[in-house]
Amino acid sequence: MTRLAPSPRALAIAAVTLLAVTAASPTAQAKPEPKAPGEFVSLRSVDPSIIQEMRYTTAHNFVGVPVDGYRQPVCILTRPAAKALHEAQTKLLRRGYSLKVYDCYRPQRAVDHFVRWAKDLDDEAMKAEFYPSVDKSRLFADGYIAEKSGHSRGSTVDLTLVKLPAKATRPYVPGEPLAPCYAPKTERFPDSSVDMGTGYDCFDTLSHTEDPRVQGVQRANRQLLKGVLGALGFANLAEEWWHFTYKPEPFPDTYFDFPVARRSVAGH
Repeated sequence: MTRLAPSPRALAIAAVTLLAVTAASPTAQAKPEPKAPGEFVSLRSVDPSIIQEMRYTTAHNFVGVPVDGYRQPVCILTRPAAKALHEAQTKLLRRGYSLKVYDCYRPQRAVDHFVRWAKDLDDEAMKAEFYPSVDKSRLFADGYIAEKSGHSRGSTVDLTLVKLPAKATRPYVPGEPLAPCYAPKTERFPDSSVDMGTGYDCFDTLSHTEDPRVQGVQRANRQLLKGVLGALGFANLAEEWWHFTYKPEPFPDTYFDFPVARRSVAGH
């Protein structure tokens, strides 16, 4: 018996059926990424004058590459924390300073990225700047890396002071020579901030806010930042002069994982 070729109509129906099956596949039906609860806002929507240098969207951090979950250089915080930063900025502007944030809300996937990096003892591309005196195998034991971060709860921020008028920070060039984060300010990467004694994310005891070896102007700068923020409800982490958490936290026990992107807080 002679087999007839499929008609054009039959071919069209088959094609539509194939597309329908493809559209129903797990990949095509992947769930949209989570968005932030309504209590989260973009800091820029509350105070656009605060300088933002979101390090983890770039390669200039201790990992050496943009960090998972950081899609856009936008500071996201809970609304109470953002409003408190606005109050701090108002006070500091009168004294000729501005706040500059390095990191705000941090998704859990970014924390997971830090943990994977810390376990890879062969990856020491950024050691010369961020942990020159610490053996990488000690990062967990010494408390520099952990599997959970207060940043993921949305009310913790890493920040510094900039003397006005602010100068722009030059772009970091991947592969450029690295200087130790505790080197004199003129030798460290120039990030436009006042001298705090170390750079940001410096894995060293000199980063402890009250380290007695930090004196003079450096100590005064740390005390100014801590004093202004402390008066508005921010608690400083003793081991990191740049790390502050607004109290009371709206989400003290929740670790979020929505991406750092404008769409995460769109309409808030």
